[in-house]
Amino acid sequence: MVSYFVPRGRFLIKAGSLRQAAHLKQVQQQQEQGKWPMLRHFRQTFSTKLAKDKIPNDSKQANIKPIVRCNSTLGKAGHKTEKKFNKQDLVNRSVWTKWTGFLLRWTPVGICLFGAIEWQLHKQKLEKENLPRTASSFQSKVYCSLPLRIISRCWGWLAACYVPVYLRPYIYGWYSNMFGVNLDEALYPDYKYYNSLAEFFTRPLRDGVRPIDPNAAIISPADGRVLHFGTAQNKLIEEVKGIKYSVSSFLGPVTWHKRLTGEYTEELKENNDGTTELFQCVIYLAPGDYHRFHSPADWQPKLRRHFVGELLSVNPRVVTWLPDLFCLNERAVYLGNWKHGFFSYAAVGATNVGSVQIYMDENLKTNRWMGLKFGEHRDRHIYDEIELTYNKKFGRGELLGQFNMGSTIVLLFEAPKNFKFNINIGQKVQVGESLGILE
Repeated sequence: MVSYFVPRGRFLIKAGSLRQAAHLKQVQQQQEQGKWPMLRHFRQTFSTKLAKDKIPNDSKQANIKPIVRCNSTLGKAGHKTEKKFNKQDLVNRSVWTKWTGFLLRWTPVGICLFGAIEWQLHKQKLEKENLPRTASSFQSKVYCSLPLRIISRCWGWLAACYVPVYLRPYIYGWYSNMFGVNLDEALYPDYKYYNSLAEFFTRPLRDGVRPIDPNAAIISPADGRVLHFGTAQNKLIEEVKGIKYSVSSFLGPVTWHKRLTGEYTEELKENNDGTTELFQCVIYLAPGDYHRFHSPADWQPKLRRHFVGELLSVNPRVVTWLPDLFCLNERAVYLGNWKHGFFSYAAVGATNVGSVQIYMDENLKTNRWMGLKFGEHRDRHIYDEIELTYNKKFGRGELLGQFNMGSTIVLLFEAPKNFKFNINIGQKVQVGESLGILE
């Protein structure tokens, strides 16, 4: 038995034997001579010349329209329907398919070319003005047009799904190897204990694995990497080196006292004797880090503001590329005081971090459905404000809440001028380690 591939039109038909191949060739010859009915195979691209050549001479002379019989099964009865295509129909379909094929083939190329030209012009402008390479307004709108909130909600649903016991070592083991998870520090070091990815992300730690530095004025509230730290003397402060954001847009207006000085950072401070300054620290939590966050000092929150913004990625590369990112993203900001004056603690949401959970605040609901707004930033000045009346005070290292994935903690606080940070940009820190001391 020898098999052959016989060409028919644009396709290859497999023939079982030489006899079948010969019979197939004989059928083709009889069709060409008109003894057998011709089968019309309409291709995606039609040509008026081909359509004209395929019309039999008898039908031309008798002015008879060619009929194409299409067998289509309708329901259970299997009725046969007939569709008639005249010469003009073939011409119209030919023109339509040619244009649609042209658009589908070349439109993506044009879009990519336009994007590349816009990127190069923006890059040359930044290099000419000696500015950091950041996103243009057009690129920012395109990025914000992505359905990141829907993706985050889908990811939250997927992470909460039950994982079979026999699959847990493979799934969680792959995740641990990918992001460097140290499961020996977890309260439950066995993969089989965690019913879902969400439980694995928010795993608790064993007692004693995160000791608190007794000499630190401020300790790290989470495991992560330091993106930036320093003083906050102006309206614009740095989120990473060279990229700044507005403090007033990030925290909102000062409404808890009536002292108006014209300078926002001065209005935040509770001491007017010139002995204190505002300091800030930004810590990024990677997907493999411990996802719960703690109190960095002894302080008391008095006001909570929930800014419903975007859910853009807070990866350091994106933060460096997209200016004012922290003011665009959804965040929960807690405003209060500590022994040295003003103190604020902000948990910033991000892509796949739709749920930011604060244990003391059951009314906080993040990643709510806000509808589709393509290419538009949500108004950064709109927020929900709640006054905290239960006079809750947090101690150093006390557990506050959790992220469902990696995100960012932003601390903005008032401290004496002799306060000094003892960390470096890019340094990995853990809960309880010192961020700064009083000299």
